[in-house]
Amino acid sequence: MLAGGTAYFVGNAMQAMAAAWLVVELTGSSFLSALVQTAVFLPMFLLALPAGVMADTTDRRRLLLMALGVQAGLVTLLAALMLAGWLGAGALLLLTFLIGCCAALMSPAWNSSLVDKVPREELPLAIAAVGISYNGARALGPAAAGWVYAQAGAGWVFGFAVLGVLALLESVRRHPPAPHPPSRLPAERLWGGMLSALRFARHSDIVLAQLVRTAAFGAAGSALWALLPAVAAKQLGLGATGFGFLMACMGGGAVASGLLIGRMRTAMGLERLVLMCCVVFAVVMAVTAASTLHWMVYPALVAGGGAWMAFMSTFNTATQTSAPPWVRARASAMHVLAALGAFALGSAMWGALSGLLGLSPTLWLAAAAMSAGVLLARPFPLRMGELDEVTQAPLSEDLFVKHQPDPEAGPVAVEIVYRVRSDATEPFLDAVSQLRGPRRRDGATFWRVYRDLSDPQRFIERFIVTSWADYLHQRARATVADQELEAGLREFTLPGTGPEVMHYIAER
Repeated sequence: MLAGGTAYFVGNAMQAMAAAWLVVELTGSSFLSALVQTAVFLPMFLLALPAGVMADTTDRRRLLLMALGVQAGLVTLLAALMLAGWLGAGALLLLTFLIGCCAALMSPAWNSSLVDKVPREELPLAIAAVGISYNGARALGPAAAGWVYAQAGAGWVFGFAVLGVLALLESVRRHPPAPHPPSRLPAERLWGGMLSALRFARHSDIVLAQLVRTAAFGAAGSALWALLPAVAAKQLGLGATGFGFLMACMGGGAVASGLLIGRMRTAMGLERLVLMCCVVFAVVMAVTAASTLHWMVYPALVAGGGAWMAFMSTFNTATQTSAPPWVRARASAMHVLAALGAFALGSAMWGALSGLLGLSPTLWLAAAAMSAGVLLARPFPLRMGELDEVTQAPLSEDLFVKHQPDPEAGPVAVEIVYRVRSDATEPFLDAVSQLRGPRRRDGATFWRVYRDLSDPQRFIERFIVTSWADYLHQRARATVADQELEAGLREFTLPGTGPEVMHYIAER
């Protein structure tokens, strides 16, 4: 599937480059040119999470084939309109947006299909390989598109993009993703699955930090990607071939970084590597803002592409290694949502600012925003999840209920009673408080610990989930680390006693 993905990435890169340059030729507007990046990536912001839910809960093969089939038709229409001379800037932006919607729908399913086939210890290398494939395409695609554009026009560039989509479609047919393991749990619905993913991200400190910092980097860095067509045309005086070479410099730097990323992480550690990426990319934007000399901009863009790849690959790896299997495709989708959603919105913002302030001042402002992003390291530290934090614990079949209610019945209140030694009250409260995050991360909408006023040694942990089906899912999502936390509470309880679990269903 990786070879088909590479062809797909090349075609997408060719299409995006040709669309951006065509808008510059048709309108001369840096704002509309920047909107091409928004049209490409805004669908990720809108659809990545629903697509992640579908990838986690439905037939991924069918989802991939449907999305790729529609995308092939849309790119074919784009090529036909261009060759017929009927394509204007508005239609180009609309079709680019619809094509981006197809890419957004298939992306989580494709990413999780690759990850599922790779052992955990090899996951960073696999993600780096995908990154090399993607960024190699961003180096080859624009350069090839620039040459084809100059020789034959945009219509033929879009024609080659169709072939890339068809290559991945055939790859999925030949090497379909593994089916989901059978489950006796009620199927998750789209809206509930989205809420589960957002709740997981909000109450998983590791994943939340990764997403916030990815979004900040993508929003600031989008200025360079979005304004590069205008920089090429207005500041450097280049044509389509020259612009393609600028994009190829970014992609080439990303490929080189992908080959070295493992050694860099080992030598520098995660935080130092991320800090370096932010500083380097800020300097690259400053150089691009200040220089009209080609020989200065080209190597700067190579460094910028390397920094972009190293940052995004590191955070993508961190997110996917920090998510248990039930939410892995959604975690991948949320990484895409954070990175490319911020990228799409940032592209529109920087494009609008360039119309007001000019290209150079806007890039200087973006460089300052990128530099300020390093301050996020303290409130949102980066680390990768440990194996016990993502391995789901064996599930007990005994629910301690006489009759299970209808799956949609609820809300459900769960109470766990502990009888705690008098000398262990404070350590117990500190330990049980660590369950707040896991309970809410896995599905609880409310969590609290109470002391019984009639018996000071009796404490009750109480949480609420929306329905019985949600409670069954919550139980199944507990990890080995969560189980160890629960087991550790026993050392604070009175001898001969253990936690007592009671369930209540709302009747009115």
